[in-house]
Amino acid sequence: MRSRLLISLCTFMLTTGCVTQGKYDLAMQNARTLDEQLQAEKTARTAAEEKVGQLEEQVKGLEAEKEALNTRLNTAEAGLSAGTAERRALEQKNAELTALNQELARSTKKLAEAKEALEKKSAEYENLSKSLEKEIAEGKVELSELKGRMTVNLKDKILFASGSARVGKEGDEALKKVAEALKGVQGKIIRVEGHTDDVPTDPKGQFPSNWELSLARAMAVVRALQDAGVDPTRLSAAGYGPYQPIAANDSPENRSLNRRIEIVLAPGDQASAAR
Repeated sequence: MRSRLLISLCTFMLTTGCVTQGKYDLAMQNARTLDEQLQAEKTARTAAEEKVGQLEEQVKGLEAEKEALNTRLNTAEAGLSAGTAERRALEQKNAELTALNQELARSTKKLAEAKEALEKKSAEYENLSKSLEKEIAEGKVELSELKGRMTVNLKDKILFASGSARVGKEGDEALKKVAEALKGVQGKIIRVEGHTDDVPTDPKGQFPSNWELSLARAMAVVRALQDAGVDPTRLSAAGYGPYQPIAANDSPENRSLNRRIEIVLAPGDQASAAR
């Protein structure tokens, strides 16, 4: 459902001329990546359900064996040695049954947790998509999900003038809308990542290299999100300069794709692990 929504939006943007072919291809790739991840999670859930079914069948079989042994034990009470052997067999079966019940409980719990996580992730993605539907349709914002991390991608042209780290009016309006959407996402850290193309900055200017420029832009977005009401304890900034491109820097269009701000939403426990 999510990937079909994003694909539909991408098709709409292409047919209406809102985005270029390069942006359309990138959005389509994000949709396919999301669809593949969700299919993998559904396959894992199906496998877990099959395992639970197998364990339940084993439990039924052991219950039947236990009942049969109880019957045999009752008829063997007259013979002490025979009764002792039967009792030991029953105790062994009881131990096996207990172990299988414990494994069944663990598998059932994992299945429930996986289902809950998938439903929560799906709801978060849907809510973000709906909150930013207008901006996505206009090509100002792209939404993707990979390895459990949702990313809001903003093009630098709507945020900053060339060589500047000051958020413009259009960018400020877009960030306010993004901030409202982010405030509805719970349990996530929000890392703002700045990226540039490979065109060098003026070494004698305000930003001696793209490292400084990308970090300054990321920090400007962090401040804008905080000013718009996002909890600052969830925010961080990072600048990657030109070193994590999403396209080859071989044309103006591709360089435009690489000049971007990515707002990455990662699980809160990853923040603790990184400290």
